[in-house]
Formats: sequence, C-alpha cells, structure tokens
Amino acid sequence: MSSLDDLYRRVIMDHYQKPRNRGQLDESEGLTVQLNNPTCGDSIALSLKVEHGRVVDAKFTGEGCSISMSSASMMTEAVKGKTEEEALQLAHIFSDLMQGKEIDESVDLGDIEALQGVAKFPARIKCATLAWKALEQGINQIRH
Repeated sequence: MSSLDDLYRRVIMDHYQKPRNRGQLDESEGLTVQLNNPTCGDSIALSLKVEHGRVVDAKFTGEGCSISMSSASMMTEAVKGKTEEEALQLAHIFSDLMQGKEIDESVDLGDIEALQGVAKFPARIKCATLAWKALEQGINQIRH
C-alpha cells in the first residue's frame, strides 16, 4: 500500500469516527432529504438550510458503512458557504470522480479527494454517492 493510500484511508476513518456536521436541523430551518441504498443498507437524512441561494448549514444523520458516512461528513463540510450552483457543481465533479473520469485539477476537493479510490470498487460507489444524491435532490426541491 502506498503512503498516499494510507493517508486517504486515515482521512476516511477520521471522518467516519468523528463525523462533522452530524445532527439534524430543525424543520423550520430548512428541508430534509432521506435516501436509502437498499443494496447495502446505508441510509441518510440530509438537512439543508439555504438562504439567498447559499447553503448556510448542512447536517446529516444515518447509518452505514465507513464510506457512506465519511462521504456525508466530507460533503457537508464542503458545501457550507457555497451557492446552490457551486454545491451542485461539486456534486457533479464528485460523480465524475466516482466514475473514474478526469476532473479539473484546479478544483480543490480537500478531504473529498480521499474517496477517489472508491472508483476502483464499483459496489462501493453507491455508498460514496448517497449523500451527494441527497444534496442534489435537496437543492432541486428548494429551487422548485
């Protein structure tokens, strides 16, 4: 195992063991999207608070493997402060990353980059993308 793989594994486990933004927003503050991955049993409830087109808060609850829960933790960290459009763009970039596509090197993915190895394991891609699908659904609900 390379030192980079080891570093990525540690970042994923850190987010899994000490998730950021775990919790739920009050219903009056925003909306919650619930998604399940029936293949492996992962579930997530993503709460989003968007004001004036900007994600001001994001929290999640749920159960699942280290990949799905760490991805949710990383995603909530990454989208806070972003506009709806920027958050959706990040979701599309993450989707490309999970499909093994080339992504723009100028985009700073931060800890999210640690999940790029998941693309080598097709059965785990749905785990990694669950929270991101919830983000896309939530923003689309807010927009309509």
